Amino acid sequence: MRIMTICFLLFPLLFTAQTSAETDEHAIRAVMDRFMDAWNHHDAKAFAAVFAEDADFTNVRGIGASGRQKIEDFHAPVFATIFSKSHQEYTDVKTRFIRPDIAAVDVHWKMTGVIDAQGNPRPDREGLLNFVMAKNAGRWEILVMHNLDLSALPPPPK
Repeated sequence: MRIMTICFLLFPLLFTAQTSAETDEHAIRAVMDRFMDAWNHHDAKAFAAVFAEDADFTNVRGIGASGRQKIEDFHAPVFATIFSKSHQEYTDVKTRFIRPDIAAVDVHWKMTGVIDAQGNPRPDREGLLNFVMAKNAGRWEILVMHNLDLSALPPPPK
């Protein structure tokens, strides 16, 4: 009888924790959907909006920006040029909750439609985004992003 009473009392707590984690995973995936949608619409403002106000961003070449506005400013010119015809999609999302309000998120991606500065097509690419995300005021946002290109890239221009 005592074991049944304990199970009866604990079950709602276990169910709530599982439901909360599942809800947070769905919310994180929704951030990834907004991230990709903003990229594919070449919208620097919408792209930056998924980042925390004080976020840090590092691209595949190790160049970064700190703060939402600087992340937007960084992306506006490349969305108008080399990424103006690009399309990016994620192929896998793996989430690890470090705490209920902090998550490490790995996102495998594919990209097509990149052009060089002269307008010539570049090879399709694949890579890995590493995010540290936080839940602030009930909303998940990106605190830190590192982008890794898993495709062979030509050396940077001299």
